[in-house]
Amino acid sequence: MKPTIVFLHGLASNGSRWWDFAERTRLKHWRVLRPDQRGAAGSSDRRPAGMRAWCDDLAQLLDAEGAPRAIVAGHCLGANIALNFAARYPQRTAGLVLIEPMPPPALTGRLGFLRHFRFIPVVISSLIRALNAIGIYRRRIEPMDLEAWDKAVRAGTADLAKYASPFSDLRFTPLAGYLRALAAVGDALPEPSRIACPILVLTSKNTNMTDPAKARAELAPLPNAEFVQVNAEHWIPTEQPEAMCRAIEEWISRKGLEKAL
Repeated sequence: MKPTIVFLHGLASNGSRWWDFAERTRLKHWRVLRPDQRGAAGSSDRRPAGMRAWCDDLAQLLDAEGAPRAIVAGHCLGANIALNFAARYPQRTAGLVLIEPMPPPALTGRLGFLRHFRFIPVVISSLIRALNAIGIYRRRIEPMDLEAWDKAVRAGTADLAKYASPFSDLRFTPLAGYLRALAAVGDALPEPSRIACPILVLTSKNTNMTDPAKARAELAPLPNAEFVQVNAEHWIPTEQPEAMCRAIEEWISRKGLEKAL
């Protein structure tokens, strides 16, 4: 049976976020899963979403793949989902890779406001779902191809601001799902004592979405956690794909995690 690593995308994103890792990694004998989660960008999936649903979906994916355990990696909101999955399904989590996780007390700017008023997008999302239920919704959601976006950023024909623009996000994501995922960024993380597996945390040196010192303080109580800071703004898979890939591979090797799978 092949060892398995699952990559979870963040807010207003989808499984194409991980195209570079899949091409670059030396883990060629591994099963690398890159699911589009419910409510993903470029999808017309309007099912109710949230931490429990995302975690249960991942457990069902592992069942379908015949993988009793996996390393779970995630970026941004995906990192928060990975932590919740490890707390809900500890026996299925061999390790965690948290790429720019978003501890709510460390959120800054507009996201910091969200932490205290997350009920607002939750309520609006519920109202929009009620409209969806009676047939009022957009008939077409634009597809999202993050491989093309990443290549444009690296070629200098696009900039990173495109990844953090709500106006851009909403072209690709159903509104109710986007608002529910936005609110989920403010969901409290599980108690560190509930997470027993090895953890690799990759943080951005120049992020303006979280306070780096507060984020480190919030995550420091996690047992078995190692921290690596990279020179990025937030979009580590785009900005530092080589550093991200090698850090993950080296950590897996050093921790002997392939044997745990």
